[in-house]
Amino acid sequence: MTTVERRTSRTDEAVLGRARRGDGEAFAQLVEPHRRELLVHCYRVLGSFHDAEDALQDTLASAWRALDGFDGRALRPWLYRIATNRCLNHRRDASRRPAPASDLDLRSAAGIGAADDPWWLEPFPDALLVTPDPGPEARYEARESVGLAFVAGLQHLPAQQRAVLVLRDVLGFSAVEAAAVLDVSAAAVNSALVRARGGFRPDRSSDEVPVARSPHEAAAVDRFADALQSGDPRRVVQALSGDVRLSMPPEPIRCDGPPAVADFLRARGCWGPDLQLVEAPANAQPAFGYYLPGPSGAARELSGLVVLAAAEDRIARITRFGPTSLGAAFGLAPTRSLTASP
Repeated sequence: MTTVERRTSRTDEAVLGRARRGDGEAFAQLVEPHRRELLVHCYRVLGSFHDAEDALQDTLASAWRALDGFDGRALRPWLYRIATNRCLNHRRDASRRPAPASDLDLRSAAGIGAADDPWWLEPFPDALLVTPDPGPEARYEARESVGLAFVAGLQHLPAQQRAVLVLRDVLGFSAVEAAAVLDVSAAAVNSALVRARGGFRPDRSSDEVPVARSPHEAAAVDRFADALQSGDPRRVVQALSGDVRLSMPPEPIRCDGPPAVADFLRARGCWGPDLQLVEAPANAQPAFGYYLPGPSGAARELSGLVVLAAAEDRIARITRFGPTSLGAAFGLAPTRSLTASP
């Protein structure tokens, strides 16, 4: 069965009938096969894991209320239509929120400057990723399309263009299918896609497109982790590429170059034998939750998450997310015993 045939096949009428009569289990049976891919879709459009979860819940609630109007065909694009519009509404509301201020002086040191990452950017747990077969229109690999650099780049596009690019170039929807999702004409979709492709600038510095983990990448990540835990500045600098960049959403700052990055990590305490790293892959990239001794000294506390991108045998990009409620989504406990092993 082709992708198009899968999209246009009729929903199980018996299950749909029970769901329309108020059977919650029947409704769950209908939507569960699509839940994770809808979550990933919402994340691409919104750039925030928490916002994506909220948008997914809104989508499912709306689908439940609108079930009587569903014609029984093409459940997947029907759900994508609801999800995409919930995301566009959510982003319009979120755009009115003030950006957080940074407590760091951008003039304080060489290599410190203004970040271009969206301040609301959050990582996505690999454990929740799903990569359904894309349609024939897709232009991006599944792993690339969930990378932090890709998702951050999407956020700079106008909302409608962002949705069109995701539907067409990531999911592989045809112009007609995307038009039905967005309730516009196919010509409007094609026009928006041209503008989106022209304005889309995912950060691909240092060839940091996520790929299946190679021996070079594994060695770079291990070398970086060992260097941090050794507390040796020379080893940390050697583990970084010459054009390494560190950003830290929601703080609007970035560090460029090995000395600035190393100084920042040391200033934040991400250094030395007291540091404990726990693997927590995110966005199809290597990532670590990091733990530092708490005020009482009785345990290490989860202090943040770092997502890495490697170029050859060096770390080229570090995105640091500070103390956050994302820990549970990544299977990271809030505290760890001082004697616990990674």
